[in-house]
Amino acid sequence: MNPEIKTWLFDILQSINEIESYYKDRPKIFAEYENDIRTKRAVERNIEIIGEAVNRILKKDKGFEIDNAQQIIGTRNRIIHGYDRVSDDMIWSIVINHLPKLKTS
Repeated sequence: MNPEIKTWLFDILQSINEIESYYKDRPKIFAEYENDIRTKRAVERNIEIIGEAVNRILKKDKGFEIDNAQQIIGTRNRIIHGYDRVSDDMIWSIVINHLPKLKTS
């Protein structure tokens, strides 16, 4: 495997692990997330990193298989460029439903 791709895959895994670490000693409760601006910004930043890493991987190898790659990149772009259109519900859904799947793929 290309060393750059390996690095970017590691970045994805590290970002997912970092998000999971925010809930290591507490349950994942949406209302708490919604009211915790620091955690929200940290989660968003890690999702940006994931999206950028996926984007770089696909630029390097268009045939590289990553489930929902275009949606991941689109979410990254939305957080960065359309920050006012990012809802807590959307980010929370990613944390609860999509990141665990991405981590195991």
